[in-house]
Amino acid sequence: PYGLCVDEDQTVYIADWRNHRITAWKAGATTGEVLARGQGEGERLDQLHHPTDVIVDRQTDTLLICDLGNRRVMRWPRRSSSSLPRQGEIVIDNIACWGLTLDAEGALYVSDTEKDEVRRYDKGGDKKGTLVAGGHGEGDQRHQLNLPTHLFVDAQFTLYVSDWKNDRVMAWKRGAQEGIVVAGGNGQGGDLTQLSCPQGVWVDGCGHVYVADAGNHRVMRWEKGAKQGTVVVGGNGEGAEAHQLYGPDGLFFDRDGHLYVADCGNHRVQR
Repeated sequence: PYGLCVDEDQTVYIADWRNHRITAWKAGATTGEVLARGQGEGERLDQLHHPTDVIVDRQTDTLLICDLGNRRVMRWPRRSSSSLPRQGEIVIDNIACWGLTLDAEGALYVSDTEKDEVRRYDKGGDKKGTLVAGGHGEGDQRHQLNLPTHLFVDAQFTLYVSDWKNDRVMAWKRGAQEGIVVAGGNGQGGDLTQLSCPQGVWVDGCGHVYVADAGNHRVMRWEKGAKQGTVVVGGNGEGAEAHQLYGPDGLFFDRDGHLYVADCGNHRVQR
């Protein structure tokens, strides 16, 4: 499992990367349902190729999917129905997408790991997008990114980006030409001031930044303005015990404050 999201009824949608599919797990279920096709790796409209992220678009009652292997963002029906086509439509093509998020205005943000940038696509069929972070070549300066992955946008339209190869999380205010480091940024490592290959990111109402610190097999919380973080999940070495993680990826908080973690190396989702 890579990216994930949780709906208001606590249904968990998971980008099942190696199975080339999106699955939905209802609260308490012991078996998931395949929503976006498990027809094997491929590029047809009823197939996916190593999807990395999935989010719910409630305005259209659909799923938006980063179909990385096919270099496209797809839209799929969210509900199972014999009257709906079991295939997706291409929303954005020719993009090395990894992470997705929507803001309060319905605009879609997509990270591009090839161009080291994030673009915002306004609703209504915007195909070109507007550059909102990075886009100045691979690098570690404040106006650059190096393999951006997961994204989060808060109520003030500040964009948070997991800057994977720079081992940091960057925040870009709306319209800013540069970002600021809000987690990590002190080289790769396992100290409380460092991150190692950060993935999923989430920001709560107090401005605390939660990061899936994949290389350190832990989830960190960085309070607003803090110089170091706190381990909130894992941090007990790579492993499969209930107090351990193995390469965590996607993060999501549900409406009741439960944290969901895509525990990638253990092929499970933990709550």
